[in-house]
Amino acid sequence: MDTVTVSPKYQVVIPRTVRERIHIRAGERLQVISFNDRIELIPIRPMRSMRGFLKGYDARFVRDEQDRA
Repeated sequence: MDTVTVSPKYQVVIPRTVRERIHIRAGERLQVISFNDRIELIPIRPMRSMRGFLKGYDARFVRDEQDRA
């Protein structure tokens, strides 16, 4: 687990291991979410990067009661 320190300007440096693991680059935008006592930084990815992520997914399933009849 990595530890960071908040600067006097309330900035933190994301550790290199984390940046490399989730492929964050300089200038990339992150969404900030606070929940209870926790802060989450979520990379905002372009829709282009989502292309093909459902490849091989079996979409055959019953959607609701009407489809079951």
